[in-house]
Amino acid sequence: MPSVTHDDAPLLADLMPWSVAPLRPGRAWPTAPDAASLKARWAALLKSEGPDREALFEPTRSRTPQSAVGQLPGQSTGTERLARAEGPCAEPVRVLAAPFDEQWLIPDHRLIDTARPELWRVADEHQVFVVEAGTETTGHTPLLATALLPTLRTGLIRPLYRRPGGTEPNLAPGLLDHLSARLGTRPSPPDVLAWILAAIRPDLTVPLTEDPELWSGGVELGHRMLWLMRRDGDRPRLPGGRRPYVRAPLPARPATVGFDRDEETLHLDEGRISPVPPGAWDYEVSGARVLEAWFATRTASPEPGTLAAIRPTVWPQPWTSELLELITILALLSELRPRRAGLKPVSTITAADLRKADVLPAPDSSHRPASVLDHHEEGPEGQFALL
Repeated sequence: MPSVTHDDAPLLADLMPWSVAPLRPGRAWPTAPDAASLKARWAALLKSEGPDREALFEPTRSRTPQSAVGQLPGQSTGTERLARAEGPCAEPVRVLAAPFDEQWLIPDHRLIDTARPELWRVADEHQVFVVEAGTETTGHTPLLATALLPTLRTGLIRPLYRRPGGTEPNLAPGLLDHLSARLGTRPSPPDVLAWILAAIRPDLTVPLTEDPELWSGGVELGHRMLWLMRRDGDRPRLPGGRRPYVRAPLPARPATVGFDRDEETLHLDEGRISPVPPGAWDYEVSGARVLEAWFATRTASPEPGTLAAIRPTVWPQPWTSELLELITILALLSELRPRRAGLKPVSTITAADLRKADVLPAPDSSHRPASVLDHHEEGPEGQFALL
């Protein structure tokens, strides 16, 4: 557990008590950067039979073609055992598969070792998932925030809301009231999350201030970070002369990526994109450059004969658009780094204060999923259960 700093700032785990361990997909092929490949992989799986289907499936101790599992919450998929499954592929859904890497997933419980249904139950347009991204390496926040279900294998996942519809915030009971009394204005749950994103330290402590001006500045900065990470609403843009464009056509199958710092140019083999700010290229999460990892996911050679080998034979145009947007997002987030470094609040609302006000420790019930199911979910082999 991270240690409490000298000013007794509360831990993120104190402020957002409900957390869920990362999903464990168990196999890579149900996730891909394009949805068409997933449907082709599903079709190839169903064309095979017996031992061939089992081999293509890539069984684990948690999932085999004989596993009996129910539907994922909110998804309409078959529940018969995969060994005799027929029918179309479930419609792929967008997920956050790696830091800043939005991909597609077949939302079929039979394909995922540990799917964390409690997260699927609260995933909707109001939700924000906060992900502990690991060791901070470049001065950026050690958290990721996404509107998509996160399937990346990093740290704990903390939903902002415990119920669908943006109700019952995943905040220590009484925290909003206490902040209201100390600040003189009542923050919303997204305001508290914005402050957390802006102010959190590498040890996952969150200094809380009672200075209204400092709070307002941190919340404004955090909302900007949250907007860039969620990628919802208007698409972010750099100023006119700084927007990245394709200057030399990208090859059909690029194999290498590199960066010319002097020319601010991203090279994909002989293809060129510029201008690319150094801050976008240097943006790291847990010691890995985001742009390099994004590119590698789309170009690494899969094992022949596997379902993962079913993929685009040439670089799809949508990937270029996604790459340009990713460069923009990383560049804009990098520009916020000095503001975040300059925030440096001291926790004038300490963990001791919150304990004295009976905000901490949060009750055991707030560490567990809320009971949110008010409809039937289909279980294995078409059976229904009401939870």
